[in-house]
Amino acid sequence: MNRIAVVGSAGRMGVASVRAIEASSDLTVVAEIDIDDDVQDIVDANADVVLVFSPPDVAHEQVQWCIKQGKHVVVGSSGFDERSVEQIGAALVDHPEVSVFVVPNFSVSAVLMAKFAAQAAPYFESVEIIEMHHPGKVDAPSGTAQHTAEMIGRARAEAGCAQSPDATYLDPHGVRGGRIEGVSVHAVRVRGFMSSQEVLFGVDGEILRLRYDSVTRESLMPGVLTSLRAVPTLTGVTVGLDAVLKLG
Repeated sequence: MNRIAVVGSAGRMGVASVRAIEASSDLTVVAEIDIDDDVQDIVDANADVVLVFSPPDVAHEQVQWCIKQGKHVVVGSSGFDERSVEQIGAALVDHPEVSVFVVPNFSVSAVLMAKFAAQAAPYFESVEIIEMHHPGKVDAPSGTAQHTAEMIGRARAEAGCAQSPDATYLDPHGVRGGRIEGVSVHAVRVRGFMSSQEVLFGVDGEILRLRYDSVTRESLMPGVLTSLRAVPTLTGVTVGLDAVLKLG
């Protein structure tokens, strides 16, 4: 039975994950770590895998600490971009027995949406992303939006696509959003959303919309459990739930 430590255990995803892990037949929670707890408890509890849901400003350091302790890590925190992944890979050089699985979104629907978006990206002149979350989310853009934009950007670059057309040059309030890999990304924070994202593609006379909506955190738990089971079998640093879903 894999022994799991949950960091950020008092947060929304942490609470739901602890409940799901304890309900499983092959995983058990041996440590619950939150803001006032000592991470040394992870080592003392002899955890096999650490599930990290900490805020982005502390999650990076916690992942590095776990690597040094020889613990496999599943990262559910936002804010892990390509540079962060490179830093994790560098840290793993001295710890080849450890694997780190960075999961921008545990929703199977979100993973499929990002995959479909990358497939569609070369065929449309314009593309933008709108991510929508509850107002309690502390970072923007979401990890899913970041990951989706990076996938779209790579697909368009490989296909030799030009930048999306945009004549805007007056934007004093910054309402055109941020840009990631040449893709405009807009973050919405509205009560009633849990986690949603829409990718808009366009050419003359035609619009393609790809969208997913997660309305409960329980919908993410199959992805969490799959990630915890998979990480000991992986090598180095792996990004995205699609890596273990055998999507083809």
